[in-house]
Amino acid sequence: MKGKHLRIEVHDPDTRALPTLRDADTDAEGGRGMALVDAVADRWGVLLHPDRKITWCELATRLATADGHIQASSVMRAEALLRHYATAAQPQHREGASRLTSTVAEESVIAAITDFLHWFRAHGRDADDMLDRAQMRFEAEHAASRYGL
Repeated sequence: MKGKHLRIEVHDPDTRALPTLRDADTDAEGGRGMALVDAVADRWGVLLHPDRKITWCELATRLATADGHIQASSVMRAEALLRHYATAAQPQHREGASRLTSTVAEESVIAAITDFLHWFRAHGRDADDMLDRAQMRFEAEHAASRYGL
């Protein structure tokens, strides 16, 4: 990250050829790379070093601040939960919890998961991929505890 931009760099030991924008014919096998970069990036350039060149581009993010925080309430709640989760001990299972308490707890968990999905998306992650990974981890942990592994 560079401020509110995502910086992407490609390091190349060949300093003889510099990337350039070209008009590529429809039948051309090359020449479109920098045109694609130019079309999606806010800015791009090349840094020359004695032993390599670095071609870079910067993409604007939806981040509201340079430290990566979006001021959406769902993201702020998810970050607060992450801080508490990292420092808090696992809550003890309470016997005899009422149906109302279980329902309220279930809705709170659903709201928390939703906030985490907003947090993932706000930080450039694929929410579906995160759900898949969480499901795989859950199933692996469940299987391990079920079979005493």
